[in-house]
Amino acid sequence: MLGKCLENVRIEAPLIHNITNYVTVNDVANMILACGASPIMADAQEEAEEITSICNGLNINIGTLNSRTVRSMLLAGKRAADLGHPVLLDPVGAGASTMRTDTAMNLIHEIPFTVIRGNVSEIKTLAGVHSSTRGVDADLKDAVSEANLDQAVLFVKETAEKFKCIIAVTGAIDLVSDSKICYVIRNGRPEMGRITGTGCQLSGLMTAFLAANPDCRLEAAAAAVCAMGVAGETGWNYMQPQDGNAAYRNRMIDAVYNMNAEMLDKGADYEVR
Repeated sequence: MLGKCLENVRIEAPLIHNITNYVTVNDVANMILACGASPIMADAQEEAEEITSICNGLNINIGTLNSRTVRSMLLAGKRAADLGHPVLLDPVGAGASTMRTDTAMNLIHEIPFTVIRGNVSEIKTLAGVHSSTRGVDADLKDAVSEANLDQAVLFVKETAEKFKCIIAVTGAIDLVSDSKICYVIRNGRPEMGRITGTGCQLSGLMTAFLAANPDCRLEAAAAAVCAMGVAGETGWNYMQPQDGNAAYRNRMIDAVYNMNAEMLDKGADYEVR
């Protein structure tokens, strides 16, 4: 089933509007291209509604937040929702500053998101649970582990119910839930955390999966997380002694480019709770 979600992206080739951060914008665009979709990176409020109208999905990322783009996010988000397009929020650094937290909460209040995808500290902040962050990174004290997995699954289900959307918490163990079902995913490698923007790339990838699979969006979100994790594993297998994190980034993008449905189904390591 998860492999079919990737296959649908290649068949449908959805056009994805990204209002994302300038640190990782090129990597996000290349990841979207690698999975078989097409990216548009447009954050001017003068064209936000028009651009999102011709697209199939919207990815909103607050990584390099500024007052100019917040208005664009609201305009594009409301227009995409009116059109029935999937809209994803990546609340980068929520909890690190009042502006980031307030902006994320205001976007959630104004836009009916399909998915909110972030690390556990960001999602806990949005849910009103005491948490701490290390800039845009999750605090180690918040990390999902085998020891606290039952509580973490319950938290993600409750948060999905609270926000009436799919919640994807990504980290060493990934959790994707629509409040009733939770995918527990164990793909990936710890070295992925040494690359700036793997989460941003996943948000773009996930939006493409959501757009191409409108009838099974929970499975599509889980498939995107598995695909990113499998790409991290595959890319690491091709690393050479002289390679570093820049090479690893490229190898992960290449791994998604070369991935097919069979590879994803075979490599996906998950359980459903």
